[in-house]
Amino acid sequence: MSFTKTTEQSSKYEHLEQMSVKDLLTNINKEDQTVPLAVEKAIPQIEVLVTEIVSKMKEGGRLFYIGAGTSGRLGIVDASECPPTFGVPFDLVIGIIAGGDLAIRKAVENAEDSTTQAWLDLQKWNITTKDVVVGIAASGTTPYVIKGLEKCNEKGISTGCITCNAGSPLALTAQFPIEVVVGPEFVTGSSRMKAGTAQKLVLNMISTATMIQLGKVKGNKMVDMQLSNDKLVDRGTKMIMEEIAVDYELAKKLLLKYGSVRNAVTNYKS
Repeated sequence: MSFTKTTEQSSKYEHLEQMSVKDLLTNINKEDQTVPLAVEKAIPQIEVLVTEIVSKMKEGGRLFYIGAGTSGRLGIVDASECPPTFGVPFDLVIGIIAGGDLAIRKAVENAEDSTTQAWLDLQKWNITTKDVVVGIAASGTTPYVIKGLEKCNEKGISTGCITCNAGSPLALTAQFPIEVVVGPEFVTGSSRMKAGTAQKLVLNMISTATMIQLGKVKGNKMVDMQLSNDKLVDRGTKMIMEEIAVDYELAKKLLLKYGSVRNAVTNYKS
């Protein structure tokens, strides 16, 4: 198989240690500006995967992200933000990282090299053919992720991936691959940079588009968001005021009584 890790190729920039702070920041930003363009090229692939996720979730399925290191952490971030943003159960979108929760903060030695642990981790959640598993790996070569998807394929579970190298083993394993080719990093091989940014952008697109398709947004508002702090209570109150033309005090009273913007508006109108 002909496969080149463009994420591992040498940086376009030399002698970084000799650059001024301004030059470092300017050049990092210059590289970052190329990422959205790379994501744009992958929209057809993202569309196919999101369509599959929505279909499975409408049947009662869940979305799993699996990854190691930065990729695993990004999956966990996206999964953890779905309940407060869209009011969905914590176990509808699930992020799993090689090495377990300890690896969220500290690197766990050799965790990404396991060829069996990903499937064991997924089994803890009683995974079924209604679910979708998305492997995240900038390199596209992480054994933990690839072997996890291979096992899912064997079991008839839908698989997708997000990777930043074209033609990688991971992309060839996933049924619905997403390849965002960002090229060499500013610091050679530091895939937490452009590759990590690309993965975060794609994850935002996947979860947000999916939740909108599932009816978790009305107009452009997060009508099912959890009221977990004063800021969100205030935001929800103002959303209700816009929708049903009541004053702030009544809107807040309705919000706290019914627990969400959607429920408050529905009950008031009925």
